[in-house]
Amino acid sequence: MGRRFWLVAGVLVVAFAAAQLIRADRANPATDASRTIRAHMGNSGAVAVLERACGDCHSNDTIWPWYTQVAPVSWLMARGVAEGRKAVNFSEWGAYSPAQRQVLLDASCQDVSDGRMPGVYTWVRPETRLSARDVETICAAAHQTDAHNAGVSQ
Repeated sequence: MGRRFWLVAGVLVVAFAAAQLIRADRANPATDASRTIRAHMGNSGAVAVLERACGDCHSNDTIWPWYTQVAPVSWLMARGVAEGRKAVNFSEWGAYSPAQRQVLLDASCQDVSDGRMPGVYTWVRPETRLSARDVETICAAAHQTDAHNAGVSQ
């Protein structure tokens, strides 16, 4: 192996080490239990599935495994969680209006039906994988809420 190889390898090692100095924000905001999806929808199967498969990115109760402390994975995970919480935060469910909740449930059904969620995250967290039954459970909750809201508005 030539001198050039060792120079490139050395530069890569130094760059990787330096990247560890740039820390990603991995904070979990406090959760008020009265505002969570569980407080508003009860202990339904859909809530259990959403918490298990979606909670790491879409709640304030993110579990940050060891690999989320290593750059650049830490940056990607922190960004994914921030975007996930911005899209829907099951810890802040009470802050959404009933109409917003319906839109979010419908979007969740559509995303899991299309395979967009939970995405590549299942590679590192297999428990987030959704079975066909899990998808049906989420969609049934969305449709049940749709039907309930239609009955209320009549």
